[in-house]
Amino acid sequence: MKTKTLIFFVFLTQYFMAQSYKNIHNNAIVVDTHNDILMKTVHDGFLIDQDLSGKTHSDLARWKKGGLDVQVFSVFSDGATKNPYDLANREMDSLDAAIARNPDKIVKVSNYEELIKAVKRHKIAAMFGVEGGHMIEDDLSKLEALYNRGARYLTLTHNVAPSWATSAADEVTNPNLTHKGLTDFGKQVIKRMNELGMMIDVSHSGDQTFWDVIGLSSKPIIASHSSVYSLVLHRRNLKDDQIKAIARNGGVIQVNFHPGFIDPSFEKKETIFIENHKTEMDSLMKNGFDDWYSLDYLYKKYTAEAETMRPPLSMLIDHIDYIVKLVGIDYVGLGSDFDGINLTPQELDDVSKYPLITKALLERGYNKQEINKILGKNFLRVLKANEIK
Repeated sequence: MKTKTLIFFVFLTQYFMAQSYKNIHNNAIVVDTHNDILMKTVHDGFLIDQDLSGKTHSDLARWKKGGLDVQVFSVFSDGATKNPYDLANREMDSLDAAIARNPDKIVKVSNYEELIKAVKRHKIAAMFGVEGGHMIEDDLSKLEALYNRGARYLTLTHNVAPSWATSAADEVTNPNLTHKGLTDFGKQVIKRMNELGMMIDVSHSGDQTFWDVIGLSSKPIIASHSSVYSLVLHRRNLKDDQIKAIARNGGVIQVNFHPGFIDPSFEKKETIFIENHKTEMDSLMKNGFDDWYSLDYLYKKYTAEAETMRPPLSMLIDHIDYIVKLVGIDYVGLGSDFDGINLTPQELDDVSKYPLITKALLERGYNKQEINKILGKNFLRVLKANEIK
């Protein structure tokens, strides 16, 4: 009898835990500040209002299933792309077309007030985030044009940086740099973004660029998809003094899900995987695939190997925990990088799995109010603070 009672008690505990995290998640405003699906809509011809299961991490039905309320869509090209501003507009066109086909499910919003109205109407609120300052082509009028199309942040640099700001990749790997940080034009970009109410994103920025921004920006900044350097020594992650500076600035760090940024052992695993498939990797690259698409192809082909490389979800939560313990609950959120990363943490197979993050946070001891801040309120505060007064 005692055994049956214990089993029943465990069942009830699990049941109420499941109901609790689902209720918290469904009642929160869930925000993801970085998703790269538009890159695939343009390059691969995918339509986000179709079922893309097994092809991508994201589509409209799975966003709804995952309880997502706000998606900032990354507008991306690498630094070698010709006419990056034109590509930016093509990616924006692809989302605008999807929204026009699905006005009852998703709407583009331009400010905090419109976002809240969309969420209340149970529609996904969509914004753009332009990933890489090279996409404005050294032209402030193009920055303004992208803002007018719905871009609410600009990631100042990607790995290959614009002429006016140095990236983390630049500053760490290029010994011949003649200048680090923001140029005079770069400082004009920061000033104009503050005037427009466009959030400054320091993900990918080099240390000197970061500190130049901290010294110049009159508004709170974001890191749209970065994690913690003290846990994983990767140039894309933020050091403790940078995390503290963002908190003092009133900004927010949106934690990236990429295994290489959250798992200190991942880089070694990936190196071994590439060595094991070097001949095939070289062949793919000789035939026009870049290294990202080559790896994506190989991970999908060798799924059993790839599965063993995925870090546990707990490692992602560790990065959130670290930021909270360092600077407090008000400065952390989610910037998944879905569809811009080849592998994801275990359990987080795609965008339908966001509720598992809420479950993991609840199990770590976070309360409802704290979870609401992490899931979206912290970012919404910064969005509102950037809007023109």
